[in-house]
Amino acid sequence: MLLFSYAVWPQTAAPNPETPDAAPGPPKDVLGRSSPRGAVLRFLSAAREGNAEIAALYLNTPLRGADAQTLARQLAAVLDRRLPARLNKLSDNPEGSLPDPLRPDEDLVGTISTSKGDLDILLDRVDRGKLGKVWLFSRKTLEAIPEVYQELSTPPVEKVLPEFLVKTQLMSIPLFEWVALFFGMPFLYLLTGALNRLLGLGAGTCRRYLLRNPNLQNPRPLSPPVRLLLLALIIYWLLSRVGLPLLARQFWSTTILIIVIVSSTWLLMLLSRWGERYIIGRRPTMSGSAAVLRLTRRIVNTLIFFSALLFALHHFGVDPTAALAGLGVGGIAVALAAQKTLENVIAGISLIADQAVRVGDTLKLGDVVGTVQDVGLRSTSIRTLDRTLVSVPNGQIANMSLEILSVRDKFWFHPLISLRYETSPDQLRSIINGIHELLVEYSCLDASSVRVNFLRLSAFSLDVDIFSYVFADDWAEFLRIQQELLFRVIGIVHQAGAEVAFPSHTTYLATDSTEHRAHLVPQFAGTRRTEVLDKERGVHH
Repeated sequence: MLLFSYAVWPQTAAPNPETPDAAPGPPKDVLGRSSPRGAVLRFLSAAREGNAEIAALYLNTPLRGADAQTLARQLAAVLDRRLPARLNKLSDNPEGSLPDPLRPDEDLVGTISTSKGDLDILLDRVDRGKLGKVWLFSRKTLEAIPEVYQELSTPPVEKVLPEFLVKTQLMSIPLFEWVALFFGMPFLYLLTGALNRLLGLGAGTCRRYLLRNPNLQNPRPLSPPVRLLLLALIIYWLLSRVGLPLLARQFWSTTILIIVIVSSTWLLMLLSRWGERYIIGRRPTMSGSAAVLRLTRRIVNTLIFFSALLFALHHFGVDPTAALAGLGVGGIAVALAAQKTLENVIAGISLIADQAVRVGDTLKLGDVVGTVQDVGLRSTSIRTLDRTLVSVPNGQIANMSLEILSVRDKFWFHPLISLRYETSPDQLRSIINGIHELLVEYSCLDASSVRVNFLRLSAFSLDVDIFSYVFADDWAEFLRIQQELLFRVIGIVHQAGAEVAFPSHTTYLATDSTEHRAHLVPQFAGTRRTEVLDKERGVHH
């Protein structure tokens, strides 16, 4: 693209052939002098082709014939040697760039250095009657051109290079420029690679000597984007030392700019990736951080890429406003179509940023109880107690009540001991005091939370409530401690001579028949306890 943009620069940069309009408009100039950019580029094209007669038509001078043609050649030579390579800054509007509102019919092409100071290359908008207004090189500029032309000398490139490389042209381009493009630039880039190896060898030798480790590898201090920046710097230095024609300098200036844009964009993307790896390396336990950082890096890379693209378009005079407006409308359409996905992504970022859910947590989410396996941007994977894997959208998690079981600092030890009604008050006090003393002295329990109380008289038992918090690292350790405590509680109950109650009820029967009473007793054998009362004898069975 660079090559052909230079080869056809004068043709492509000039205004397109005019097409007839439906409504009559101002007359159009066939020489492309309707805008400052068209006038300068068409003039350089005519001079490059050796057509001095046509080139003289771009001058606002009273000279005619051979004198005008000579002045056109001198102007072309001065511009070719001295004018800064900023042709892309020229205005393509018929009114010009309007730098000075007091002189709207004057436009500045550039400033060149002379022995008497700086000289502005100006264009004047001249009214040519039926031809309309056209842009021509100003008389003020043309008056100084012959004197500046006498200051020119043969450019250094023609002194050093063989004549056939300078005189031979391919597609209107000197042969040495083709050689510089296809052989010079790759050779310079290879030189930066050799420099990278030399620097790496020196740095590696120093590292192995200082760290006393002969197995360390040589580093590569110059990454590819840095080598491209060095290449652009070398081309810029050579461009300031070698005299080249204006279009050639314009081409190489554009080449330098594109290399700098590409290398800077590439380097910024590498820096974003290094930043992501550094943050993950510093905090590898952050659940889901890798996914968020990866998304952030991609967004940053996209912004970097589009910023570089917009800068390049602005430099080449392309207005990206319409493209940005279309991109905004397209973004709205995509956002509406991916509403649920965006909801889950935003909820995932919120969960990861707040660290509400982390990998390894045991949680209860609605009817799902399990361990978190992975926290992604869209969904969270949970391994249930049945060893199945459930994927829950992050948007749903953000709207539900979430109970994290694994983050408990203490476990609740809260059994209810039911004693038989035959238990005496002294036995009950002994059991309560014994359990309280056991819990207070147990090292794994929070002594300040211990409470043992006679709670109530239930339907078939005397209930003793035990309340305490257990220090444990996980659920398995809590179950082990709870088992040991329950064993000791049962021992305290048996030591006091009491028994644990079980569901029972009392049945009262009034009868005088002993045989009938003997017949009823076996019916109450089993898990339920039954009392038979003989009202006449006052005997319980």
